[in-house]
Amino acid sequence: MTAGLPSSATRAAVILPWERPDRHDDARAAEARLEEAVGLAASIGLVVVCQAVLLLRARRPATLLGGGQVDSLKETVKADNITVVIIDSRLTPVQQRNLERALGCKVIDRTALILDIFGERAATREGTLQVELAHLEYQRSRLVRTWTHLERQRGGFGFLGGPGETQIEADRRMIGDRIVRLKRELEQVRRTRGLHRQARRRVPFPIVALVGYTNAGKSTLFNALTGASVYAQDQLFATLDPTMRGIQLPSGRRVILSDTVGFISDLPTELIAAFRATLEEVAEADIILHVRDVSHPDSASQRTDVIEVLEGMARNGTIEQDWQSRVIEVLNKADLVGGRDAVGARPGNVVISAITGDGLPDLLAAIDERMTRAMEVAAYRVPLAEGAAMAWLYEHGEVTQREDGEDGVEMTVRLSPANRARFEMQFGRVVTCLQD
Repeated sequence: MTAGLPSSATRAAVILPWERPDRHDDARAAEARLEEAVGLAASIGLVVVCQAVLLLRARRPATLLGGGQVDSLKETVKADNITVVIIDSRLTPVQQRNLERALGCKVIDRTALILDIFGERAATREGTLQVELAHLEYQRSRLVRTWTHLERQRGGFGFLGGPGETQIEADRRMIGDRIVRLKRELEQVRRTRGLHRQARRRVPFPIVALVGYTNAGKSTLFNALTGASVYAQDQLFATLDPTMRGIQLPSGRRVILSDTVGFISDLPTELIAAFRATLEEVAEADIILHVRDVSHPDSASQRTDVIEVLEGMARNGTIEQDWQSRVIEVLNKADLVGGRDAVGARPGNVVISAITGDGLPDLLAAIDERMTRAMEVAAYRVPLAEGAAMAWLYEHGEVTQREDGEDGVEMTVRLSPANRARFEMQFGRVVTCLQD
């Protein structure tokens, strides 16, 4: 496991330090945040026997928590035979060391927990490399003089070498060397994936990407629409690596459906690059399906978290600025709140239950309609001898009118902007573009 957690039978406590007890308008209630942290711990098999929200008047530099809170937690750890305490916050190396000494057990923070989950779930070569890189960068920040063996010195090179380097310096150097190698390997993987993406562009099927908060039901919806068997469980981060399958819409048009990693609030900074790399398929998507869990009490805040991540990607140029114009909000898990009628759809939304299949025909129709809305109408005169050009238009567009003449066929067709450009590049020399 990435963070070095004990075995899956480990008894754990999840503690949420909360600094905003008087803010009633806070976007994320403490209870919802604690529930999410418990879900993260349970998703890797930890047995959570204690969970609590501890209000902080101030963040203590030495232990983060107050002295009385540490003493109370120490008694709980001893009484419940707890072997790992998860602090749902960012701990400094010194705070982590002091808490471990005070509590007498393993202490990890939110970053280490999520790193452990990512390390367990990553399956592709890139995912594995990204997680290892994130873990090493996190580990490098933990290399402080907290254990005596890090202060021992190694001899220098040669006969007249100086005192050499301390063990901490050697460890930091080895980690740094490994990080450089990982970044080099990742760059090669990205280039390879870029070539695969270019190959997909030559097979001009539109891409529909699923995004949403973790555990919103994206993989269940993906399986329901494609008939695939992508791993889907009621747990956080059940899916990490993107998965793609082809589906057919009611109009007969084929699209590629892409399932992506689930979003989460306060993502560790070490994992932001790895996380966004898994979302690169969203940048290529013609339509983005934002899947929301309408049964979750914190659904509105989860929606905000997803939008903030995508807005950040728009600001750094990863996706286009007008990405919201390509979004269809999919309100999932309607079966848990009394059915679709109990939710009520608004313009731009589709209410469904991926687990029961209720509303899926409406979702496919909405995708079809959005595809049609984005299409352009073009007219061409195609020589009779150019059967390949006519076949291309029938395969990749919607022919709405055809008139056969002695010297050629005049065809009016709906095409996506990308397909129109491809057609005119490939057959522009043999066909005549008529007035739209």
